[in-house]
Amino acid sequence: MSERARWYVVHTYSGYENKVKANLEKAIENRNLESLIHDIQVPMEEVVEEKDGKRKVSLKKKFPGYVLVKMIMGDEAWYVVRNTRGVTGFVGPGSKPVPLSDDEVQSMGVVETTIDIDLEIGENIRIISGPLRDSIAIIQEIILEKHKVKALVEMFGRETLAELDFNQVEKLV
Repeated sequence: MSERARWYVVHTYSGYENKVKANLEKAIENRNLESLIHDIQVPMEEVVEEKDGKRKVSLKKKFPGYVLVKMIMGDEAWYVVRNTRGVTGFVGPGSKPVPLSDDEVQSMGVVETTIDIDLEIGENIRIISGPLRDSIAIIQEIILEKHKVKALVEMFGRETLAELDFNQVEKLV
């Protein structure tokens, strides 16, 4: 088994793509599988429609009925994805999932964002958006795959662990 995470195509019930993504993200978190399943995407594209002489830009799913999952294939990861509500199976011959080639991933418009952050565990940060805006917090954990930090923030006189997106925090200078 290769230790490199690869992209796989998962077939879902039509209209369930975002639900499958949310259910899968919850299962990964509950079972601590972040090291096996790295990313889940529902590729979208902008579509321009004209109606009553007005141009309207909307987002539509590029591949209705499919979700892309970046994972290290193994029994546990396979089981969790396969048994997620709304998933009908992996794309591949028989029951054997086939990873996408790098060219296929690119042609499908999968955007892999690498974020370069200058944060360290134990460092103080300021929360710049959301309900905890303007609070100062201390980083406890950095979750690169999810683009999040877990930080202790003081609320109601006690420290509470909050999970924040990278774009919700800034380094204190």
